[in-house]
Amino acid sequence: MNKTELIEHIAKQTDLSKADAGRALEAIISGVKTTLKKGGTVSLLGFGSFSVTKRKARTGLNPKTKEPIKIKAAKVPKFKPGKALKDHLN
Repeated sequence: MNKTELIEHIAKQTDLSKADAGRALEAIISGVKTTLKKGGTVSLLGFGSFSVTKRKARTGLNPKTKEPIKIKAAKVPKFKPGKALKDHLN
């Protein structure tokens, strides 16, 4: 499912127009991004939690030349599914 299909699904489930559903989805995505940028977590009960973890700097290999390269430290988003989501899938 892509973003357009998700907007259509939201519109059908909530009796909103596609434009309103699109704005609602954008507001949710914006809220998650803003919270993660500030170092917070977003927990959706029954679905899961979004958080940010730090990845250390490390040495990797250039696949073409096989020479070592330095990979910078980075913050990466992480999603941990909730129990209800896991149960639904199994």
